Amino acid sequence: MARIKGGVNAKKKHNRVLKLAKGYRGARSKQYRIAKQSVMRALATSFAGRKERKRQFRRLWIARINAAARMNGLSYSRFMYGLKLAEVTVNRKMLAELAVNDPAGFTALAEIAKAKLA
Repeated sequence: MARIKGGVNAKKKHNRVLKLAKGYRGARSKQYRIAKQSVMRALATSFAGRKERKRQFRRLWIARINAAARMNGLSYSRFMYGLKLAEVTVNRKMLAELAVNDPAGFTALAEIAKAKLA
């Protein structure tokens, strides 16, 4: 049986990595070995960044809810606990949206939470 050389597949693999490294400076976009290292790190960082973005948004929502809740005489934790007792299930993203764009609606929710806490 004739031996099949791996040149075509190796070239395809190299080109795939070099295409991902397009735009990198110097050897990072030209040489396969260095480009491969840069691409691996970039992909790992972008994965971690997508997870980090979710954490940052949650922190932002909580800060906004806390600020609005304190305007209504409640802390964030007491507000959320009051909503839980009242069986109001609104996620933090929507609560933050209410706090910024509809203060009257948020105040109504705060009153519901206060009533359940008392």
